[in-house]
Amino acid sequence: MNCSIIIRAYNEEKHIGRLLEGIRQQTLKDVDVILVDSGSTDSTVSIAESYGARVVRIPSAEFTFGRSLNYGIKEAKREFIVIVSAHVYPVYPDWLETLLHPLQDEKVALSYGKQRGPEFAKFSEQQIFHQWFPDLSNSNQETAFCNNANAAIRKSLWDKNNYNETLTGLEDLAWAKWAREQGHIIAYISEAEIIHVHNETPRGVYNRYRREAMALRRIYPEAHFNFYDFLRLTITNILSDLWHAARERVLLKNISSIFWFRFMQFHGTRMGHRETSLVTPQLRETFYYARERKTKDESKREVEPIRYK
Repeated sequence: MNCSIIIRAYNEEKHIGRLLEGIRQQTLKDVDVILVDSGSTDSTVSIAESYGARVVRIPSAEFTFGRSLNYGIKEAKREFIVIVSAHVYPVYPDWLETLLHPLQDEKVALSYGKQRGPEFAKFSEQQIFHQWFPDLSNSNQETAFCNNANAAIRKSLWDKNNYNETLTGLEDLAWAKWAREQGHIIAYISEAEIIHVHNETPRGVYNRYRREAMALRRIYPEAHFNFYDFLRLTITNILSDLWHAARERVLLKNISSIFWFRFMQFHGTRMGHRETSLVTPQLRETFYYARERKTKDESKREVEPIRYK
């Protein structure tokens, strides 16, 4: 299977080289890499060009997550479109091959893979990755949940329904919701693993969850999220994080970030939703509720991971 890879980027010189090196080491070699740059002032573009990527430019004033993807996908020449953030990198050399495999079934509109944080990621961020991206794959999941930091879609379906350019985030969820309504399947592939680098300030965490909550309310207008939800979810997730950190013997170095991260997460969510609660129990659990998990991932692969410099 061949594919076009769409990378959205803005000043990502610290990370994009590792992603492109990981793509170069994939077992799947027939790939067309397209960088959608929204006005980078660092060496992001020159690094991408040194790896042979085609560059599509979108004015920063016109940027939305959906619009930048539409810019890139318009330039793609392949039926299978892989979408990744510029600050991720694959763990295994068969990442692309594994991510694209479900699309051999014509009923599958979208597949997405596991995400984990680097060793320096905030503890609560790691917990969220474990909640949203479990070790067990699901070839036909019940909800439209997905994530465009590590996903693949069919261009022929995108032709019928471009990404929503007006949303403040969650353009992936809106597209997957449409796909499911058309009778298509969403597949989660745990083995298609990437490392997702977030190193946000408290304000950055607040802004991210606020804009995603605003988008979620657009996608599910009947949703609401009140002060009780904010209080209950903040407390329960902080307690869960503290318990897991203590069990893993990393509590002291993470205790401060656990409190501020979870507060900002749900404060931003409340401000974005205003009066919102997620519509389906499955989607609500995916986004917000802490789950019991093992200290380390249960899944072990026989594939040797990529060794980055």
